[in-house]
Amino acid sequence: MTATTGRPAERGVARHSHAKTGQPSVPMVSRGQRFTSYDVEAFEVPTGREEEWRFTPMRRLRGLHQGVAATGTAQVTVQAADEVTVEDVDRSDPRLGDGGVPADRVAAQAWNSVLGATVVTMPAQTRIEDPVMITVTGPGVGQIAYGHLHLRLEAFAEAVVVLDYRGSGTYAENVEVVLADGARLTMVSVQDWADDAVHVAAQHVRLGRDAVLRATTVSLGGDLVRQSPTVTFTQPGGDAELLGLYFADAGQHLEHRLLVDHAVPHCRSNVAYKGALQGDPTKPDAHTVWIGDVLIQAAAEGTQTFEVNRNLVLTDCARADSVPNLEIETGEIVGAGHASTTGRFDDEQLFYLTSRGIPVEQARRLIVRGFFGEILQKITITQVRERLALAIEAELEAVGI
Repeated sequence: MTATTGRPAERGVARHSHAKTGQPSVPMVSRGQRFTSYDVEAFEVPTGREEEWRFTPMRRLRGLHQGVAATGTAQVTVQAADEVTVEDVDRSDPRLGDGGVPADRVAAQAWNSVLGATVVTMPAQTRIEDPVMITVTGPGVGQIAYGHLHLRLEAFAEAVVVLDYRGSGTYAENVEVVLADGARLTMVSVQDWADDAVHVAAQHVRLGRDAVLRATTVSLGGDLVRQSPTVTFTQPGGDAELLGLYFADAGQHLEHRLLVDHAVPHCRSNVAYKGALQGDPTKPDAHTVWIGDVLIQAAAEGTQTFEVNRNLVLTDCARADSVPNLEIETGEIVGAGHASTTGRFDDEQLFYLTSRGIPVEQARRLIVRGFFGEILQKITITQVRERLALAIEAELEAVGI
């Protein structure tokens, strides 16, 4: 079925009290205490000096942070088995907000700028055999649209969902993912936008008892893409694996900001993002940003977590910012760690391959393929994995690697 997104009436409910200036009434001492609200005016217009926005080129947001009105609509198409329920609902639907509350002005603006949402529900104790394919097509060149997508897996449901973003224009959205007790979701999100596109997405994920999430984010296209997933464990036994792959060309800005909130005991999370960058002296730098925040709250005993970000710089005129953050409020954990590296080709690997008769150009491609192989191999949907492998090959050819 097909749904369109537009402008709705206002909904303004704050989850935490604060002054009208958009700042909390007390200094923020923990990521778990960050301010959230449905009210756009509860947030100040960001300038780029704030920690949440300091890496983002504000002028390239096309007014999303300033409350620009929608001028077009994005199209949401869902292909799913008969067992899956797909609904177009208005903003009064009580399920909206179950995933989480906006934590920045753009997310709040998107929340208040849609007439409704697309809700996709997988019924309890049902295993959906075929992948649920959700395609979001941008509003078109020069157009602005807002959207809201809500995914629900009821108790002990199992499903694979592919989110495929394509087309042109400027698009801001909220995506909610709610996993009930014992639910298992494999989700692949592909940003395959046209070169002109700007996409700002806030993703709100909540896991119930013993729920399992396997999410892979792939960012290839677009002028500016900024994604902010927040994963919250609400009951013990949750297990979340967040993988990411991105490839930035000259002039592209690809930004991923993650928050994993271990608020309850005995949950596990693993985060692994890999990116490659290639620049061009005649164009603006290729720029990637990865911020990985993991919070282990005082009540989250028995937590096991690790996060890593690897960046491979293929040419000059490319910049990768990588900031892993680990906040631990209890010592009663199984383990926690983080790592981040940014560098060029491994000379030893290149020497090893060329010394065995492999041409330099082919050797370099093999290294890049191996770099991304760990992520690609975990994408179980064959057609999606093959499509992404071809896209990476095309990126390498473009830079002469």
